[in-house]
Amino acid sequence: MKLSLSIAFRYLFAKKSHNVINIISAISAVGMAVGTAALIIILSVYNGFDRIVEESFSDVEPDILVRPATGKFFVPEEAPFEEVMHDKRVLNISSVLEDNVLCSYDGRQAVAVVKGVDEVYEEESPVREKVIEGEWELRRIELKKAAVGVGLAYRLGLSPHFRPHLEFYYPDREGNVDMANPLASVESISMRPSSIFSINQEVDQNLVIIPLESMRELLGFEEEISAVEIRVVPGTSKKEIARIVSSLQKSLGDGFAVLDRYRQNPSIYRMMRFEKLAIFLILAFITIIIAFNVYSSLSMLVIEKKGDIATLRSLGASDGLIHRIFIFEGWLITLLGMALGLAVGIIVVAIQMKTGFVKMPGNYLIPSYPAILKFSDILITAGSVALIGYITALIPASKTSRI
Repeated sequence: MKLSLSIAFRYLFAKKSHNVINIISAISAVGMAVGTAALIIILSVYNGFDRIVEESFSDVEPDILVRPATGKFFVPEEAPFEEVMHDKRVLNISSVLEDNVLCSYDGRQAVAVVKGVDEVYEEESPVREKVIEGEWELRRIELKKAAVGVGLAYRLGLSPHFRPHLEFYYPDREGNVDMANPLASVESISMRPSSIFSINQEVDQNLVIIPLESMRELLGFEEEISAVEIRVVPGTSKKEIARIVSSLQKSLGDGFAVLDRYRQNPSIYRMMRFEKLAIFLILAFITIIIAFNVYSSLSMLVIEKKGDIATLRSLGASDGLIHRIFIFEGWLITLLGMALGLAVGIIVVAIQMKTGFVKMPGNYLIPSYPAILKFSDILITAGSVALIGYITALIPASKTSRI
């Protein structure tokens, strides 16, 4: 092994009789470096966009959601949640009541997701930091107010500075319909909009947040809620969150579903993973095409070293030893390019993370491309490129047995 590697090193850096072999080898190394750097940079940028998407959902979705396994509403029991409340990893627990409701404002109507929230949610929800117009205020003594997503506000022509009230309509839960007076079969409440918030397009188009007691009045409930939202202390690991979910699920039983953030939106997170995998495979395929330069340079080197191969055989070298020499030669070209590419990719990503020198085109909320460097991406990239180089070197190296 040491002998074959030593000879391969000598062949790699020694001057060849045909200069074109040196040129092709250099092009091969540079090509592998470009492919490796591209993998690191693009995967890091994709990680940045993933983080932005996750943060936008975390503003409205809790770290842990508890909801009934069947049905939409339930009356919460204090005992299971008391234990969670005393957990140092838990930041807060809030009760919410959510359903689809018809909204009307100054003659315009739209169906929206109306979310009734308690005082804990009002005080500590990240939504308060996303208000773009008005003030985050749902309760003022006896006066109840509503916070509206910017997309829905635009559709309704709504502003917290205008005088009209926002009205909510919900069918009578008893199901009694008076054909002579249909409005008597609909419950309704009205309140002033206090603020407009912006989180992401999907949420902004549909969500209205109102006090929990107002939502119960609209739906005809006294104690029922639709979910309990639990937020953990920032920095809590996914493993710790999984332990909280498992413990709470065991306490509540099969009648409830305890969901972490991934299980709340499995299709979105699954799509994000598949997109990253697709990008990686496309870039890996490009790297495979670049690796054909290694094949070419190694094939030419085998032809050039016919005399050396014959000499080694005369000295008693086995076919396996000669085979390994040229495999290592091709692999070293790949590894040299990979090392250079990793260094360039990591440096570029680090500079982008610190300075944001590559700006986003157009008018976006984020001025520059986000980037997050993950050690797992570096390992996967290095392993994949090394494997591609090794497999590419096997084919031309096998020709030595015919000489």
